[in-house]
Amino acid sequence: MNAASWVLWIGILVLLVVVAVVVWSTVRMGGARKDAAGEQPPSEPTHRRVAVVINPIKFADVGRVQYQLDALAETRGWKIDWHETTVEDPGTGQTREATENGAEVVCALGGDGTARAVAAGLVDTGVPMGLLPGGTGNLLARNMEFPIDSLEQCFLIALEGVDRPIDIGRLSVLPEETQDDPKDYYFLVMAGLGFDASVMAQAPEKLKSHLGWPAYVVSGISQLAGHRFEVEVVLDDDLVIHRKVRSILIGNVGRLQGGVELLPDAEVDDGTLDAVILAPKGLSGWAAVALRILTKTRHGHRRVEHLQCHTMRIRLGGGHHQEVQLDGDPIGPARALKATVLQGALVLRTPRTVI
Repeated sequence: MNAASWVLWIGILVLLVVVAVVVWSTVRMGGARKDAAGEQPPSEPTHRRVAVVINPIKFADVGRVQYQLDALAETRGWKIDWHETTVEDPGTGQTREATENGAEVVCALGGDGTARAVAAGLVDTGVPMGLLPGGTGNLLARNMEFPIDSLEQCFLIALEGVDRPIDIGRLSVLPEETQDDPKDYYFLVMAGLGFDASVMAQAPEKLKSHLGWPAYVVSGISQLAGHRFEVEVVLDDDLVIHRKVRSILIGNVGRLQGGVELLPDAEVDDGTLDAVILAPKGLSGWAAVALRILTKTRHGHRRVEHLQCHTMRIRLGGGHHQEVQLDGDPIGPARALKATVLQGALVLRTPRTVI
């Protein structure tokens, strides 16, 4: 073998050695990285955060409800932060705390009152509200076609449903002879003045817990024979009407229990408030009102009058006061009110079948 051949073979050998060293080094470094990774403690699984604001008085066994939803959340990669309502704070403060702590969605677990309090803490934040009906009426859930008989299905909607901006009503209790600022409240279903609010205020809590919404029927029967009262109603700072009435209801949605359409034209996202003035006189008058509502004939009747507006001012005559309710919760008597619609101010997590 001549010198040139030796040089060629030596070069090939050196090249093979270099390649082998490079391959070995790469494999070893990869193995070292695997070993190093193996020496580190496994990272904790990351969970998305959902807050649940629960009204504990609505459930006989709060711990069982929490365990049930915690387990369901875990299967979907979520972790629940629990917040209980109190007499002093029915859910608004807890909701604001939850959003400050990074909750992606805040669920109201209770009745329409709990939903209203949670919504008050979410207005104009863009954080969606999950709706977990557990109350007497659950009217918002019924109007939005939630599966109200399945807490698990409602919770899955809160985690995986569709975000839908909806309107929310604001009710201001106006000062009378002082310069104090008005006291503002929110409502998702209906605000009422007069007969309906008095029924809500006088329905015993124990009866509600045993009978559910029929407790309101029992309370209402005892008050059918009351007197009408005078009101001045101003719509959109323009139209002024004077009436003698038993009740005025202002709604964001229109369906009551049993599928009764009290406000047939109400839509949850149309940017308007729908109202009905009820002016029966005596028991026969109430019978006419009931027939008018149940048959959905709503135009040109002196006992049932439907209105639509963006704002409504109500002032009682003669210095009288009437009870006021918001989503089924009485807030006390008042003489002057203003209702305003806040279009698209709340994001609600809804079933995918609801458009």
